[in-house]
Amino acid sequence: MRVTATTVVPDTVGEVRFRATEIADAVGGTLVGDDVDTVGATIDSRALRAGQLFVPIRGERDGHDFIGAAISAGMAATFTARNPVDGITSIVVEDPEAALSRLGGFARTRLGDRVVGITGSVGKTSTKDLVTSVLARSFTVSASEQSFNNELGVPLTLVNAADDAAVTVVEMGARGSGHIAALCSVAVPTIGVVTAVELVHPEFMGGLDDIARTKGELIESLPASGVAVLNADNERVWAMRSRTGARTIGFGFVKGDLRATALSLDEQLRPRFRLDSDWGRADVVLSVRGRHQVNNALAAAAVALACGVDLDDVVAGLAVAELSPWRMELRTTGTGARVLNDAYNAGPASMEAAIRSLAQLPAIRHTAVLGLMAELGDESETAHQRIAEVAAELGVRIISFGEADYGAVSDDGAEVAIGHAADIAEAVAMLGELNDGDAVLVKGSRVAGLERVAAALLD
Repeated sequence: MRVTATTVVPDTVGEVRFRATEIADAVGGTLVGDDVDTVGATIDSRALRAGQLFVPIRGERDGHDFIGAAISAGMAATFTARNPVDGITSIVVEDPEAALSRLGGFARTRLGDRVVGITGSVGKTSTKDLVTSVLARSFTVSASEQSFNNELGVPLTLVNAADDAAVTVVEMGARGSGHIAALCSVAVPTIGVVTAVELVHPEFMGGLDDIARTKGELIESLPASGVAVLNADNERVWAMRSRTGARTIGFGFVKGDLRATALSLDEQLRPRFRLDSDWGRADVVLSVRGRHQVNNALAAAAVALACGVDLDDVVAGLAVAELSPWRMELRTTGTGARVLNDAYNAGPASMEAAIRSLAQLPAIRHTAVLGLMAELGDESETAHQRIAEVAAELGVRIISFGEADYGAVSDDGAEVAIGHAADIAEAVAMLGELNDGDAVLVKGSRVAGLERVAAALLD
C-alpha cells in the first residue's frame, strides 16, 4: 500500500479508462479522429501524463494554446472548442469547462456508493488528508489532489479516481451561494463533512449565516441513507443536522459522538489526546501539528468509523497521516532556529490558530512573518488588528509582508509589529541572525506566496 499526502492507492491499482466515444457521448461532444483509450484527465499540460485527456480551460490564458505541449507530453485526446488539429483525437465541445463537469458526473456513475464530500471554512484539505489516511487502513481510496476543490478540481477528482476505489474523498470549496450544491450535483456524496463555519472570504461569501447556508448545501444533498459528520462545538455547523434526513455524527471537544479529552502537545506541536466515542475509547497520537488539527482528526475518525473501520485502525491511520504541502510544516535551520511553514492560505481563524501554535514552541523569541489575509472586504482592518492583538497577548513579534498591515500594537510597552517587508530578501534581513532561541512562523493568503520566505530561511 502506498500512502501519500493526497492520494492512497494500492500498488496494483486499476486505471480508470474511458474510450473517446464514451467521453463524447457523456459530454454531448463530437469525436474527430481515432477512438482511443484515455487514462484520466488534466487541465495542466505541464503535469500531463501519457494517455490522459487534456482539457483546455479558457481563463486568463487560453488552454487551447497549450494543446501542442500536451501532444508532445503524450496526451491521448483533447477537448477543443476550436478547429481540431489534424491527426489528433479531439472531442469538439462548445465549452471545455462545462464538458469536464459533465464528464465528472459520468465518472461518478462508475464509482461505488461511498463518496465523501468535505467542506468548511477551515481545515478542508487537512481533514481530507486525515480521512484518506485512516480509510486506507481498510479500503482502496482515491482522493482530491492538493486543494482541488472547485468546479474544475471536483470533476477531475472523479475522472481520475481509480475504477476499483472503494471510497472516493472529494474536497469542496465555495465562492458563494449555490456553489456547493453545484459540486454535489456532480459528485453525489453519500457522506458529508463540515469542519467549521468561520469568517472567511466575506467579500464573496457574506456573513457567518450566509457562509453556513452555503456550506450546509453539502448536508442537504445527502441521501437519507447517508451520513452527516458535523462539528458539534460550532453552533452553525451543528444546526445543519436539521437540514438532512441522513444519520448525523457529531465531533468536538465539548459535545458530540466523538470527543477529545486530555489534550497535550509535544515539543513538535504534535497532539496527544484521549478519544471518547460511541465506538469505544482510545489514546491518539497525531503525526500532524497544532491543536486545531484535533478537530480535523475527530472528523476523520467519524468518517472511518461510520464506514466500519476498526477503532485500532483509526488510531493507526491518524498516527501516520501526512498533510499536503505548506500546512504546519516544522523544520530547523542550520543554526537551530525553528521555522513553522503554514503558508498555503490564511483566514482569521487559521491565522489565530497558527499564531497560538507558534507561541507554544520552545523558544526565546517568537516571530511571525505574516502576509495579507485576502478577501475580507469591510472586515479586513478589524480582522488584521485582531491578529495583532493576539500576537501581543502571546508575546509574538510580527513582520508584515507585502500588502499586509497588522498595525503597531504594544503590550506592556513592547512593540509587537517590528516592521514591514516589501519582499523576501527584506523579510529575511529583518529577522536577522537566527539561532536555537528563535521560532518563526510564515503564513498568509495564497497570493502572498510566503512559502518562499520559509524556503529562503531553510536554504
